[in-house]
Amino acid sequence: MKDKRILYVSSEVIPYLPETEISSMSFEVPRMVNNQGGQIRIFMPRFGNINERRHQLHEVIRLSGMNLVINDLDMPLIIKVASVPKERMQVYFIDNEDYFKRKATLTDEDGQLYDDNDERAIFFAKGVIETVKKLNWAPDIIHVHGWLASLLPLYLRNYYGNEPLFAESKIVTSIYNKGFEGELDSEMQTKVLFDGLEDDVVSPLQQPDYAALMKVAIDNSDALIKGSAELPGGVLQHIENADVPVLEYKSKEEFSQAYQDFYLHEVLGEEKED
Repeated sequence: MKDKRILYVSSEVIPYLPETEISSMSFEVPRMVNNQGGQIRIFMPRFGNINERRHQLHEVIRLSGMNLVINDLDMPLIIKVASVPKERMQVYFIDNEDYFKRKATLTDEDGQLYDDNDERAIFFAKGVIETVKKLNWAPDIIHVHGWLASLLPLYLRNYYGNEPLFAESKIVTSIYNKGFEGELDSEMQTKVLFDGLEDDVVSPLQQPDYAALMKVAIDNSDALIKGSAELPGGVLQHIENADVPVLEYKSKEEFSQAYQDFYLHEVLGEEKED
């Protein structure tokens, strides 16, 4: 993995949020690549329940300051950064007062999904891409984790389809069993169409449930990883029908070599050494 550039985009990463299958792999995989001599960048939302003082987050003024248009509204983008203790890894945080100030992640104290989770997902996807453009850092691979990050493949392939910085980038999406009950805002498809995307690429979002978001991510990815041992039937079927390389589930204890081989040979197309 030496000198490969890999961008990790995740809805949750330890140690900033509690340990889950997603947050754990969103830490372990980039750490593995980092230790193998690869270059990494990690992005996640700056949820309000992340303790900025304890984790020593600070704003990156040169990256902050732009506005992102979300459903015809200008929303300021704030970029913060922190260093993972003992790991020589930095994590970039996508922040906005309206979307991420609240002291929780995706649901309120009653367990109900926030009404604007769809807009938060759009903002997160656009915010990551715009920030990477400002960094002028062209990744070989972009690896996506978690449903809040699931619109990034869609936007990168369509809204930013002519962006030269990403012309050679390959998108890998890990699919997990951690979804959500019900649906996001019923106008989600309209909000994405506002950005000029074609009807056919966003048609699954007519009914924006977890499976629909995953289908959109799958349809716009170059390779897929089964991040959980078991996956919802509809999502699993969509993976099986996708004409892209798929890596079967690997536990945290066994993923390292399998992910390296998958990145190099299946995603980047490098020949195996004899």
